[in-house]
Amino acid sequence: MKDHMIKELAHYQKLFASLRTDKNKNRWAITTKHQAPHKPFLLLSILDQISSSNITKNFIEPSLNLIETFNNYWSLIMPIGSSASMSYPFYHLETSGFWHLVSTHGEQHQVGRTVSSVKRLLELYQGAKLDDDLFILLNNKEYRHDLRSILINHYFAPEIHQGLWDQATINKQSEAYYYNIMKHPEESSSMVAEAPSPIYQKVRDQGFRKAIVRLYEHRCAICGIRILTPEGHTVVEAAHIIPWSQTHNDSPQNGMSLCKLCHWSFDEGLMGVDLDYKVMVSPSVQKNNNFSGHMQMLSDREIFKPDENKYWPKQENFDHHRQEVYRKT
Repeated sequence: MKDHMIKELAHYQKLFASLRTDKNKNRWAITTKHQAPHKPFLLLSILDQISSSNITKNFIEPSLNLIETFNNYWSLIMPIGSSASMSYPFYHLETSGFWHLVSTHGEQHQVGRTVSSVKRLLELYQGAKLDDDLFILLNNKEYRHDLRSILINHYFAPEIHQGLWDQATINKQSEAYYYNIMKHPEESSSMVAEAPSPIYQKVRDQGFRKAIVRLYEHRCAICGIRILTPEGHTVVEAAHIIPWSQTHNDSPQNGMSLCKLCHWSFDEGLMGVDLDYKVMVSPSVQKNNNFSGHMQMLSDREIFKPDENKYWPKQENFDHHRQEVYRKT
């Protein structure tokens, strides 16, 4: 059996090293060896999802979790402001020889389609399956490491190899961090040293964000706006009520999901939350010839909270904000 798997590993190492990618020195930088990184990023994301036990069966869905992992790799390496849709590699990876698309009911798979958005991808395909032998290999830590090495070494410049290995660690540990704070929301400390490593900072940032944004279903707790694109881009951010730097508190009870305007307004003390979980708008908003727009309309409106009250923000955290940050005049 082991001899068979070693033979299969060699086979898939060759396939992983020979992905069809767009090669263009004018379009792609030296960091990706002048070739499109979409397929390697998707495969690295799948390896991370298997490692975190988010994928346990041989069926790969274009889930939001997978999309977020793909986007993390993209933002790590690619130029600031650039973006890509995971739909592109998800569809075109079929040319690899180990990736098999599963059509939605009533649809037939066609080669040569233009699938440039996740919305279109979901209309056409339920997901994809890997070769059974490959899926078995990827569930073995040692073999998974070998195949990850092929992807990193073959498609990326040496100077960013460590960053890609670190990102894999961050993706896995942030999932564990997320599950821990969801399981123990009453714990106020993130159990971190006074001077955490850069990797651990990213682990807790990513884990806290996952918890808060998912608990609020991508909705701003104060104004209620919810916009989530199929590509995984959301209008909200994960905000601490009391800054993490003061308490090291990553409990969901010290967080809210806020849009950028509400996040800035809350941190500036222009908005707060009262004892009845209703929005407070500072009188200072109307000063200095300000045009506060819809902010005044939010006053006295109850904030949006998670379904389970064990995840609701603690009033003692809001009290700190009311006393130390909120502008009363």
